[in-house]
Amino acid sequence: MTHADDRHDTPVTLITGATGGIGAALAHVLHRHDLILQGRDLDRLQALCAELPRARPLVLDLTRPQTFAELLEEADLGRVSNLVHNAGVVELGRVAEQSHEIWTHTLAVNVVAPAELTGLLLPRLRMERGNVVFVNSGAGLSASPGWGSYAASKFALRALADALRAEEAGNGVRVTGVYPGRTDTEMQQKVVRQEGHTYDGDLYIRPETVAEAVRYVLEAPRDAVISDLTVRPSVR
Repeated sequence: MTHADDRHDTPVTLITGATGGIGAALAHVLHRHDLILQGRDLDRLQALCAELPRARPLVLDLTRPQTFAELLEEADLGRVSNLVHNAGVVELGRVAEQSHEIWTHTLAVNVVAPAELTGLLLPRLRMERGNVVFVNSGAGLSASPGWGSYAASKFALRALADALRAEEAGNGVRVTGVYPGRTDTEMQQKVVRQEGHTYDGDLYIRPETVAEAVRYVLEAPRDAVISDLTVRPSVR
């Protein structure tokens, strides 16, 4: 039996994009936390939560950040110790060819939604002296041809993390950007198809490896802040 005091000491971690490759790996790696798993598909969320007795679903549409405040109030989240921004979208294309709809969608999901969700949850995170982790990308450090909209969103996410870190240091909230290289996920399969290449998952980082890196960030001793963490495939 879990006592009330034990529950209060247990971190409460909200993960966005929880049904994706890295998100699901995070949920399993952090199974000893009380988990709030965000996604758009309630059935997929409930299936994942069924595997994790300390997890509950949170349905948010990240393309509509204007709905977050009301939905979070209805969800009655309670404590939030950690916020892991893992959700993201990518659509490759040259700047001369991509429409403003793709740019708007990419920036909304990859930047505006994390900014809005963070702002709404900051009072809870401050009370917990918690952590905010932005799962970024190697594209947040260097932009390549055909990656303009995605890289722009990830550069912006890096700026959001840097600003938030400076703003919240005095409140005890630690902020980290994690920059995985190519990871073996469904999103990576889509990217490789768009690039016209043959997919070989053995060339890429396993989602569980990225998840373990995030777990270290969350559980690192309080005498330090891991501001940025880069994770690269060992096979090239």
